[in-house]
Amino acid sequence: MVEWWYLIILGVIGIVIGFIIGFFVIRFLFKRSMEKNPPINEQMIRAMMTQMGRTPSEKQVRAVMKSMEDAKNK
Repeated sequence: MVEWWYLIILGVIGIVIGFIIGFFVIRFLFKRSMEKNPPINEQMIRAMMTQMGRTPSEKQVRAVMKSMEDAKNK
């Protein structure tokens, strides 16, 4: 007959191993996702402003980029 504490220890070890494996799998998937869909850049901002019917100046593009960086760093 298996002792109850033995089952608890195996369960805890299994959960810890699952968290470690899950961490590395999620990290790999996140890196791959960031490579396929990089964060927004100045070229994307220009394209969005053009689609909205605005002709973006360099100053406007820089202002949007700065506001996005500020929001990200908060």
